[in-house]
Amino acid sequence: MDNAWISRLAEELAKPLPGAEVQLRMSPGVKRPVSTDRPLRQSGVLLLLYPLEGGIYTVFIKRSEYNGIHSGQISLPGGMFEKGDRLLRNTALREAKEETGMPIEEVRVIGQLTRVFIPVSNVHVFPFVAVTSKRPDFTPDTNEVQYLIETNLDELLNPINHKRKIMQIADLSVEVPFYDIRGNHIWGATAMILSEFLEIIRRTMC
Repeated sequence: MDNAWISRLAEELAKPLPGAEVQLRMSPGVKRPVSTDRPLRQSGVLLLLYPLEGGIYTVFIKRSEYNGIHSGQISLPGGMFEKGDRLLRNTALREAKEETGMPIEEVRVIGQLTRVFIPVSNVHVFPFVAVTSKRPDFTPDTNEVQYLIETNLDELLNPINHKRKIMQIADLSVEVPFYDIRGNHIWGATAMILSEFLEIIRRTMC
C-alpha cells in the first residue's frame, strides 16, 4: 500500500466523521427493542487493511453456529471489552488475534470510526481501522470462526455488490440492505460500519 495514501486515510479519519447519517444507509430499517436482560457492554472490532494481488484487502469472519443472537453472522474480527484491555483498541487487537491468528505486533491502528449501538444485545461497538505492510498469515480459531472472507476495496465499493433482500427480524418481514461478497451477505451493524468506512475511502480518492 502507498504510504502517502495511508497518511491521507489517517487524516480523513481524524476529521469529523460522516457518522450516523451515512451508517443509516445500511441500517436494517427496523427499530429493535433494547435488551433489558443484558447489561450495557462495549466491544471493539478491527477493520484491517493489507496489500494483496495489487489491491487493498480487508478480512471478515463467518462466526460459528452457537446458541446466541449473532450465531453464524458475518462480522469484523473483534469482541467484548475486558478490564485487562484498558483501551477498546486493545480489545479489537486482542480479539482479532484470537479469532484470526493475525500477528498484531505487525498491525498499526490509524484511526477510529463512529460507534454503532446494537439494541438486541445492548452493546456499543467501537470500530478501529488498522494497516499492515503484508497479508497476515491467518490461522483462524475453528471454535469461533467457520471461515474467513477476504475482499478488496474495489469489491466493496462496486455498486453491483450493494443489494437488498427480505429478512425476517423478530415478527417482521423487512427489506434489508447488505453487501454481497461472493454470496456472503454482510448486513446489520457490520454493514453500517462499512458504509461509513467506504464513504471515507471515497474521500481519499478525490
